[in-house]
Amino acid sequence: MPTHEVLSGYWSATELATNGVILLTIGGALLLGLLVGFERFYHGRAAGMRTYGLVCMASAALTVVAGYPGFWFGGHGSHGALLSVATSVDPTRIIQGVVTGIGFLGAGVIMREGFNISGLTTAASIWASSVIGILIGVGFYLSAIGMAFFAATIMAGLNRLEAYLPHRHAIAVRMRFKAGYVPREDVLRRIAFERGYEIAGGSLTIGGDTSGQEWRFVALALTRQSGVSVSDLANELNAFEGIDGFQLSHARN
Repeated sequence: MPTHEVLSGYWSATELATNGVILLTIGGALLLGLLVGFERFYHGRAAGMRTYGLVCMASAALTVVAGYPGFWFGGHGSHGALLSVATSVDPTRIIQGVVTGIGFLGAGVIMREGFNISGLTTAASIWASSVIGILIGVGFYLSAIGMAFFAATIMAGLNRLEAYLPHRHAIAVRMRFKAGYVPREDVLRRIAFERGYEIAGGSLTIGGDTSGQEWRFVALALTRQSGVSVSDLANELNAFEGIDGFQLSHARN
């Protein structure tokens, strides 16, 4: 086949119309991805609008091209050895590849420091963004728009709803005791209870060396309203003679 005929296939009316549909599809995915990512961007998270937009757009692009195998390579995929390749495309395999790749991306934004785990919501919403792109890619436009709305609503508004639901706040505590000082667990639990907290079951970790012991645990408020503030706890610990150092932080995930 002459070269000019091969090249003209990429610019035929049907080929351009197909490209137009694909461009509209990935453009819509980009907009919905940016919508979902705005909430993360607004709260200063590591993955923001650009990440979500790119993930959603790329997922849609990879999925939508699987629906037009006859238009691959300027429509020349229907000739010769490429016919079997074009007609054997399985979109579910592409979707599986997208989901696997997004899993690695999501794992990269999850961070753990002591009892604190951050990035779980961001990782989950990145995965949701890729699913939105897949929905657009296969043509479920209304479902994609609805899922984008639900995802944005959950991330932007669910924390306000959680404030009204029964809950107990928790504080991650790390205390380092002076050399020679021997702390007692029953005394520690009693002190925590007097201040409106209990030591969460299974959270107590004890370590140490010749310079002294180090205790780590999560103090869980007895009720929604109980528990002295972190600043008040810090002032008390700072005045305690047996403690060489400490660290307090709100336990979150």
